[in-house]
Amino acid sequence: MDLQNDFCAPEVVAARHGAVPEDLGGVVARAVRSVDVARADGVEVVFVRFLGDFVHQGASWRARDAVLDKRPQCLEGTWGAEFHAVTPAGDERVFTKRACFDAFLADGFEAHLHARGVDHLVLAGLYADVCVDSTARTAFQKGLHVTVLSDCTTSLHLPCPDVLRFMNRVYGARTLPLDVWATERNQAWTGSTGASG
Repeated sequence: MDLQNDFCAPEVVAARHGAVPEDLGGVVARAVRSVDVARADGVEVVFVRFLGDFVHQGASWRARDAVLDKRPQCLEGTWGAEFHAVTPAGDERVFTKRACFDAFLADGFEAHLHARGVDHLVLAGLYADVCVDSTARTAFQKGLHVTVLSDCTTSLHLPCPDVLRFMNRVYGARTLPLDVWATERNQAWTGSTGASG
């Protein structure tokens, strides 16, 4: 989710927010690796990206940006909106959130999940306290199980462990590192007793 230059490039993040979340580079590398693991195991990968162009912003979004002196991020057609360190494969779906945090507000996202019979989302990407949380919350409310790969995300505004604990307690989200999820997935597929993620 949202592995885009404006969110992943440390120099851009520092310029916009005054600091870079701890281990941002490691988080991005593990999130990219989670895509590789899923692909290798035959798990469908769906990409979600953000576009913050003024034309997509509602009045409240524009007012918040004015009060906080924030510039739009991930403008369509710019380097900032491009995927960072990962490229969707030709057969992988990309859904676009237009000035919103929740992937379920992206055109076609929910319909795609329904058509595929998806009942469990595994989330990796940025940021745990913004878009990952918004999507996990809606997924839970719509009856989907949620797993958040805890070392494949980080927070921008709140301590990440607190955000992950919140998602676990409120949404029942499983929060576990990529390597644990990958091992459980592999065990489940080879017939052993490991739980699937």
